[in-house]
Amino acid sequence: MKRSSGNPVSSRPALLGAVVMLALTSASVAAADDGRGPLEVTVTASADARTARVGALFGADGAGRPEHGHFCTASVVHSPGRDLLVTAAHCVTHAGGKLFFAPGYRDGRAPHGMWPVRGWVVPEGWTADRDEDSDVAFAHVAEVDGRRVEDVVGANRFTSGTAAGATAVTLVGQPDAREAPVMCTDRPVARGRTQQRVHCPGFTAGTSGSPWVNGAGQVVGVLGGHEQGGSTADVSYSVVLGSRAAALYRMAIGS
Repeated sequence: MKRSSGNPVSSRPALLGAVVMLALTSASVAAADDGRGPLEVTVTASADARTARVGALFGADGAGRPEHGHFCTASVVHSPGRDLLVTAAHCVTHAGGKLFFAPGYRDGRAPHGMWPVRGWVVPEGWTADRDEDSDVAFAHVAEVDGRRVEDVVGANRFTSGTAAGATAVTLVGQPDAREAPVMCTDRPVARGRTQQRVHCPGFTAGTSGSPWVNGAGQVVGVLGGHEQGGSTADVSYSVVLGSRAAALYRMAIGS
């Protein structure tokens, strides 16, 4: 399970002590048609406008302040309220209490602030029986200093109905054992009708909830689903975002 080893959720393999710079294999030398860089190679993500939309989730201490140490990943998606995150359902339900989101988090700093989560929307299929095909959730964050998070860092667009593997996708995630996000591009492969997977080495504990973004800036997957994201650091899963995900998004935005 691609979750945290030391915070509100339990562990997924944590392997990254240094930047993962893998030698290119025959499977990875092809350029990604809709992503950034070669396929199946994981690197430290650069600090730019696109990665600023992705960040780490933090729990709260007894005084209601952000705890030291982060767990799971979330990202900003466009909404009328300009306050919406998408992540994995297992991240918010295992965490329980108050949460904070730090977009663009790296090197122990939250350059765009710490945004309190004020509520979330989780599928009934997940809350009822931990259905792996329901492992997607949305969260609303409060304003900070009168600003809304999307106005500060921008947003990708949550998009349902895209076939697995239609385009390459780029994953950005925040391992809990690192203080910088990692990034990898791959073309998803279908796992049945309801799940999809990518081969991206080094996506360890803390990367659950990472967005799968295509070249058009659309979130077409969220790291989670089968085995709550995967039982190894090299293969990651997502729910195929279909009609149920679309309905959950409409619920989240109140339409």
